[in-house]
This record gives sequence, C-alpha cells and structure tokens, in this order.
Amino acid sequence: MTVIVLIAAPEGLRGHLTRWMVEVNAGVFVGNPNRRVRDRLWTLLAERIGDGQAVMVEPAKNEQGWAVRTAGRDRWRPVDFDGLILSARARR
Repeated sequence: MTVIVLIAAPEGLRGHLTRWMVEVNAGVFVGNPNRRVRDRLWTLLAERIGDGQAVMVEPAKNEQGWAVRTAGRDRWRPVDFDGLILSARARR
C-alpha cells in the first residue's frame, strides 16, 4: 500500500492523483500502484509541488517494511538511524 499526503499543493495535483489512488481525506491519498506508476507519480509531484509539501510512504524491503520520500519547502526529511527511518526537521 502507498500513502501520499499533500499540503498546500498547487491546483491539479490532487486531481491527477485521483486517477491512480483514492483520496480518503483532504490531501491524503491511498492506493496500491505498481513501482513504475509510483515512481512516475513521485517525479511529477516533486517537480510541481512548488511551495507546498508532499510525502509518500511506500513499501520497501527493510526492517520497517516501508520507506518515505519528501518534497517541497519547510519539510521533514527521512533520516536512517541504524536501520530505522526517523523524521528530522532542518534547524533554522
């Protein structure tokens, strides 16, 4: 299962995601696209997110069973801490 969260996303991105996933709440998309579709969706999101934020949680072959990607401004970033994915915020 893949989960994508959009915050302050430009118009059109949410509509594009509904072609492949279900919007279960405002800006929260859930689905099971294959890796190729997931990678293409992420490329589009990362290019068009602008001043917004995007987070994707996707299946991965690691201890937690998932990985995370982030894009946009003022975002949390995934950090590998001894094999566990934790979130860190950049210092200002």
